[in-house]
Amino acid sequence: MGVLLTPIIVKQTLSLDDLRGARLAVDAHGELYQFLALIRLRDGTPLRDSKGRITSHLAGLFYRTTRLIADYGLQLVFVFDGVPPPLKMAELDARRAVRERYEQEHAAALAAGDLPAAYSKATMTSRLTRDMAGEARELLRLLGIPIVQAPSEAEAQAAHMARAGAVWAAATKDYDSLLFGAPRVVRFLTVSGKEFLPSQGIARPIEPELIELDRLLDALQIRREQLVDLAMLVGTDFNSGVKGIGPKKALKLVREHGRIERMPDDIRRAVGDVDAVRQIYLAPPVTDEYDIRFEEPDFEGVVQFLCGEREFSRDRVTAALDRAFRQRSFDA
Repeated sequence: MGVLLTPIIVKQTLSLDDLRGARLAVDAHGELYQFLALIRLRDGTPLRDSKGRITSHLAGLFYRTTRLIADYGLQLVFVFDGVPPPLKMAELDARRAVRERYEQEHAAALAAGDLPAAYSKATMTSRLTRDMAGEARELLRLLGIPIVQAPSEAEAQAAHMARAGAVWAAATKDYDSLLFGAPRVVRFLTVSGKEFLPSQGIARPIEPELIELDRLLDALQIRREQLVDLAMLVGTDFNSGVKGIGPKKALKLVREHGRIERMPDDIRRAVGDVDAVRQIYLAPPVTDEYDIRFEEPDFEGVVQFLCGEREFSRDRVTAALDRAFRQRSFDA
């Protein structure tokens, strides 16, 4: 879910052409969840092969990735989550409860014959299993696209790679990479130009956004450590925040008091374990043991994996492969 900072974010709207040739560290699980949420039939049922295996995540991953490579020359490095911090367990439990509630509401909408409502409810029921993540990794391997295994949070690892200059920016919908110290974050890396809003049942037009950490901190007149404190007041994946405090009020409090320890007692107590959450964002587990070389794709392997095993259209898959890779150099 990430932290809600939209009202105070300073951003720059881009076109995909502005990102041409950029090397980006992509939050893999975030992308896969989006595909699982949105690539569904009219009644909200995910795409499946004849064996009943869900294929929505593979369809989104393959077609969006090859399109971004073919049309914009993007160099995408997919970063996968590792072991979540213990403080994230409460958030994960809350997500499971929400998912179970929406599963019940999806079933009720189907029973009532309300397909738009069923689709909207179904988008909130996605489950990314270990097998699905493994399938995604195998597809990326066959495509010759680098994979990085994060020790813990993928967004922390992506931020670390961006700070080191291994990639130009972290690509993620969430703002957490800013808290982890990513110098640049790219949001809405989509070729559709639309974002579906499940709660409203509508799609809105979107364009890629670039957020530069230094520019944001200058505009807010705070330091990165204070941005982390601000996020804790609002609520993160690792603490519930303070009731009644949104991003603007949190910014005011941070500017006035400097840090959470200097705020009123009721606020300090409501935040939770301040030092532990700060540690997650300011000193997360990351690794320098990764290889981001792009390899020659295994065309036959991709076709067998998607078409031979999961019944994708051979014509569509081969066309996408030809468009993305036939003229590409693999010396990067």
